[in-house]
Amino acid sequence: MKINLSEAVASKTQRVDFDYTVDLSGEEIDLEHPFQAPVRLHGSLNVQGGINRLEAEIEAHVTRACARCLEPVEYDKRVPVSLILTRKVDSEELDDIIYVESDEVELDELLVPELILDMETVVLCREDCKGLCPKCGKNLNEGECGCDRRVIDPRLAKLQELLNKD
Repeated sequence: MKINLSEAVASKTQRVDFDYTVDLSGEEIDLEHPFQAPVRLHGSLNVQGGINRLEAEIEAHVTRACARCLEPVEYDKRVPVSLILTRKVDSEELDDIIYVESDEVELDELLVPELILDMETVVLCREDCKGLCPKCGKNLNEGECGCDRRVIDPRLAKLQELLNKD
């Protein structure tokens, strides 16, 4: 969605509100497509003392795989965003200010990266998730599989052979 900065300045309240959804089902994060439902973007562009402040909130329903057992994990995510928009100037650039070339600003280009950067790198189905058996692949949260999962240091493998003979 495009928003016009000059419209906000010209309006009586010096404010432009927005509320819309965007389809991010094609977005890939860590080889997953976490946004199966439309993502809601809402907020406003306020002009105060010549400063264009974009206040928004992103609401998304996220589906990711547990990092240990690969079971699907669903949760709702809210990301508050506060940005200052200004025309590009030749002076020193600051990290917390977004420089725009024209009066028309594409909100998706500003807000969607904020959501993606705020995504968790590791998602667990629960804190004490036991994960998968490295030998047979069974989900250990559902019960033990019976595999011998002891890892023997290869330097001590000969000693283990002696213990097995007895």
